[in-house]
Amino acid sequence: MHEAAGGIPFLASPFIQSALEQFGTGDEQIALREDGGQLTCAAILKRSGVAGWQSFQPSQLPLGAFLQRAGATLGDASIPELFRALPGWPLTIGLTQLDPIMVPRPDEGAAVTTLDYITTAWVEVSGDFETYWGNRGKNLRDNVKKLGRKVTSEGMTARLEEIADPAAMRSAVADYAKLETAGWKSSVGTAVSTDTAQGRFYVDMMERLAGLKRARAYRYWFCDAVATMDLCVEHGDVMVVLKTAYDERFGKFSPATLMREQIFRQIFAEGRIRRVEFYGPMMEWHTRWTEHSRTLYHANVFRSGMVRRVVDLAKAGLRRRGAAGDEVVAADAK
Repeated sequence: MHEAAGGIPFLASPFIQSALEQFGTGDEQIALREDGGQLTCAAILKRSGVAGWQSFQPSQLPLGAFLQRAGATLGDASIPELFRALPGWPLTIGLTQLDPIMVPRPDEGAAVTTLDYITTAWVEVSGDFETYWGNRGKNLRDNVKKLGRKVTSEGMTARLEEIADPAAMRSAVADYAKLETAGWKSSVGTAVSTDTAQGRFYVDMMERLAGLKRARAYRYWFCDAVATMDLCVEHGDVMVVLKTAYDERFGKFSPATLMREQIFRQIFAEGRIRRVEFYGPMMEWHTRWTEHSRTLYHANVFRSGMVRRVVDLAKAGLRRRGAAGDEVVAADAK
């Protein structure tokens, strides 16, 4: 099923198992649909409100836990059967963070609405690195040269290290956590720390996938100091850059830029990976490395068109009451 639905690395069972163990509540429902003895749809769902369900979606999972066979749409038999199979009598199913290359975005209909999530970028790995690099902007190419000279001028040597051994993943994640906890992410509470559920998840997941030769961590060194790191997972010919962090002491050298050039050079030389995905909000720096992007989306599926109309009317009523309340507050303030 995973292969037939696009083979995205983080929707494979080892990744999902680690996520459920660390972030699941135990109330999740696993839904599987078969047709002629073949799986055609798989989802992990949790309750949302009184009469709704939505995808299992911890922040560490870039897409919602939903798979369907290639070519299927949200209007096929899987969704009506899912409504009938879930406990209670659900009215809505929210499918979060869907990728249109796996789940084609449906047209708005009586029982389906969609909402843009983010635009994300990917790098198409085809041909040789020199051709790819020659197609990048002159500013990026010149900047990489200048940064390399700056590193050398300050008496440092730079090198890229790839970690793929499962036994080395715990220390790799620990080094990654040191970079995040020493930087700005620590101040906003999002840094990976090895003594939290998030840290345990990354250790467990990277160990499991490395055991299947589906995970890589990259360290980029300045002499004997780790300047920046990537945590990546892969499946087939797709690699996803899950996390990037750098030592802010080396910010003027843009170590992540230097590392990325070396990683792409290596990936092109290997000839095995055909697509590198970022699955994060597209930023200006992405546009220097690729011209490819697409929009991920959310979908709300209603049990019927009538249910959608009732829900829309209820929301409209709440908005009107809220507006009336604002008017009362404004009048009292005079």
